[in-house]
Amino acid sequence: MTSPNLLLGYIGTYTKGESEGIYSFTLNQAEGKITDIKAVAALENPTYLTLSNDQKYLFSVGKAGNNGGLASYSITGNGELTPINNQLSEGSPPCHVSVDSKNRLVFSGNYHKGTVESYLINSETGSIQPASSIIQHEGSGPDPRQEKPHVHYTGLTPDEKYLVAVDLGTDSLTTYEVSTDGKLTKVHLLPLKAGSGPRHLTFHPNGILAYLMTEFSSEVIVLRYHPENGHFTEVQYISTLPEEFKENNQGSAIHISADGRFVYAGNRGHNSIAVFHVEETGELSFLEHTSTEGDWPRDFEIDPSGNYIVASNQESSNLTLFARNENSGKLTLLQSDIKVPHPVCVKFLGK
Repeated sequence: MTSPNLLLGYIGTYTKGESEGIYSFTLNQAEGKITDIKAVAALENPTYLTLSNDQKYLFSVGKAGNNGGLASYSITGNGELTPINNQLSEGSPPCHVSVDSKNRLVFSGNYHKGTVESYLINSETGSIQPASSIIQHEGSGPDPRQEKPHVHYTGLTPDEKYLVAVDLGTDSLTTYEVSTDGKLTKVHLLPLKAGSGPRHLTFHPNGILAYLMTEFSSEVIVLRYHPENGHFTEVQYISTLPEEFKENNQGSAIHISADGRFVYAGNRGHNSIAVFHVEETGELSFLEHTSTEGDWPRDFEIDPSGNYIVASNQESSNLTLFARNENSGKLTLLQSDIKVPHPVCVKFLGK
């Protein structure tokens, strides 16, 4: 972007209705306003995106006909996306994608197949190579929606020694050692509360604490990571919902402020972001609920400055912009009429 006050972001969507694929937007940090929504890549169901650490490449989940997989794009100076290549196989596409800090490896988790996959990246071109590892999870859970494995998140530990796979279908967190050639070797499985439906995870900046959002029980699980062996242990469970709320809710995204003081968790149904303060022990204390001013907030993201949060309301097809108070952690509504068809994932350049 030409101005330091203008920040570029990307939105992954479900391509039903009017959606064309991946969209970009501009956040004017000086005015606290989102503008310039436009389609930048035609891709079927690019529901989750990630950006390389050097900001040169965008990787997306997606599908083409009966095949699903990952797609790679180069990011130009004005934020436009140029297709590089894709790696597709028969069946449903993944629901999550992440990349290492050196832009060597990309990882995906497939909800429908119950698989964890790793791919090498060509560092010169940004192209995704054929899969290095495809790990099939096994098992089920007590909820009718847990009839088989449903991998919902795959991301590296902060030291990048291990890959963490969160499985909603089997109520478990599995750690894999990652070799230089992308091979995955299982080192630990942590069973979580039966029927909780673990979904997404974020690490504290200290690299030891992690916060896991559950979809079915609408809780945040505080975890301690043990870098010496890749194991995790449970510390706390805390609800993301008001005690009096008894309607359908499904937990969604979870993110932490850069200073590690506040955790934010999304509620689809209650249609809110729950805000928590991180205590000295790493445990959470509840602060407030903030309405997302829309229906089914699938994801949200904190901008690189830490001053704003953008939430994506999937079913009402709008983004909502909040100002974030860095001292209190609380959110103030700025804008909720930002029309984007069926938004799922939000990512910022510069983060």
